[in-house]
Amino acid sequence: MVTLGSLFDGIGGFPMAAMRHGITPLWASEIDPACVRITKRRFPEMRHLGDITEISGAEIEPVDIITFGSPCQDLSVAGNRAGIKGERSGLFAEAVRIIKEMRDATNGTFPRYCVWENVPGAFSSNGGEDFKTVIEEIAAIVEPGVSIPRSASGWLSAGAVMGN
Repeated sequence: MVTLGSLFDGIGGFPMAAMRHGITPLWASEIDPACVRITKRRFPEMRHLGDITEISGAEIEPVDIITFGSPCQDLSVAGNRAGIKGERSGLFAEAVRIIKEMRDATNGTFPRYCVWENVPGAFSSNGGEDFKTVIEEIAAIVEPGVSIPRSASGWLSAGAVMGN
């Protein structure tokens, strides 16, 4: 059985897609009460963990996949463009922390994958440096100190980052 945990869950888009493909959502983190009510109806078996800042990745049930669509207000072209270090989009670091804690607690076994979803403005925020930071932070979970080269032609045609 392949399992999933969803951070910044919203109304459960990632768990819904997972279930449609035979993946079992085990837990989610969301603070908006209306969103939590929706996901509790849709996924009565899924555990709700609440505020991401109060979760320890070492203490929650390990999952194969962690998904997160971290708050985008600071990256969006419709937002204030404060970037990845902005008050809301900076919560991205909490997802990375949880993944690191889970990997440490499971000797690098879980999660096997993480999926980050965000807005197109993430590619251009801070002149593209914020997206570079996102990729480097995710890659550094298993390869500390990694440096991702900046794409000369822009991120939309950059290809893939492969690693361990």
